[in-house]
Formats: sequence, C-alpha cells, structure tokens
Amino acid sequence: MRVGILGGAFNPPHIGHLVCAQEALIQLELDTVVWVPVGEAPHRELQGDPGPDARLEMVELAIADDERFSASRIELDREGPSYTVDTLEQLLEQSPEDELFLILGGDQAAALASWHEPEKVLERATLAVFERMSWGRNAIVIKIGRMPGAERVRYLDMPLIQVSSSAIRRRVREGVPIRYLVSDKVVEYVATHELYGGQGSREKALVK
Repeated sequence: MRVGILGGAFNPPHIGHLVCAQEALIQLELDTVVWVPVGEAPHRELQGDPGPDARLEMVELAIADDERFSASRIELDREGPSYTVDTLEQLLEQSPEDELFLILGGDQAAALASWHEPEKVLERATLAVFERMSWGRNAIVIKIGRMPGAERVRYLDMPLIQVSSSAIRRRVREGVPIRYLVSDKVVEYVATHELYGGQGSREKALVK
C-alpha cells in the first residue's frame, strides 16, 4: 500500500490538516493517510496541551466521516520523545510491504537536518512537501538538497488556508466561534471538555 503519514500535535486538528491530508492522498495516489498525533514532542512544549489522548480523540472525531483516513496512537504508546524515525521504523516493521510518504509543510522540510537521524528518515519514507510562501522549493533544496534521499522529495500544491491551531486556541479563550475552522465534532468536544480556556458555552462562544 501507498501510505501517507501525517504527524503533528493536532492541538486541535483543523480544516487545514484535513485539506492537507486530502491533497496528499489525491496528488500522490495514496491508498490511505494515517494521522499520528505526537506523544512527547522532542523539540518544543505544546501550549495549552489537553493531553495526548485528548488530541488523539479529536483527530478521530475530525476524520470519522472519511474512510480514507485513520488515526494511530503509535507515538502515544511509545515511551520517550516521539522521533519520526522511530515511528517510520515501527510502521515498516508492522507492514514491510508498505511504501511510506511523510507529509510535511515546507517549514518542517527545511528544518529536516536538525531532526533526530534525518538520513534514516529519508531512507524510510519519501518526503511529500507542501510548499509555503516563505518556504518554496528552491529554499528547501538549499537546506536539504545535499542529503541522501533528498532527490526523491515530492512537492505538492495546496490551497492557501491561513488557519492555525494556535489561532483556534486563542479564539476559544476569547469566546469567538471556531465553527467551520474545525469539524463540528471537534467543536463539540472542545466545548464539552472546556478546553483551551473556554467556558463550555456551546451556544454563545463556539457554535453560533
């Protein structure tokens, strides 16, 4: 199978993530995209983190109506920092016949050299990179072009969607609606569990 791997904090998952997964699936002719919420982020502290299980549950809610997507708790169940190379190795051990495509934003791809064992990442998966205004193909090639395996990088197109998880969390704190920025099921989850400093007022702050 041709399998896309979409990792991230998903704090919370939003429409940008959904469009990213769909575009990768279509443009790369993938069989499925596996969403992998980070367990212990190795390079940063997650702001307002409701916990890995809550983030996984929001991913499951966000993708519930699309059979092309699935969620994995592979990084949640593994102790220690969630290094991508370990995730790829584990997935290939489980299904050695799969061809893996690691889906990244341009900024993530440009920083690949600073990752844990980046050469092994390139050995185990083809990078599928969405170019961004500040990180286009030429800029990324300058950063990683000399790394073994970088010649296999696939560059993808994506509609410009200026939505971020941090902006959504801020809107929740301010009592501003987040409907249509995340799936309705995630709206309900955020409201019900009073995440991100919200007060659970579904009618006043989140839905209407």
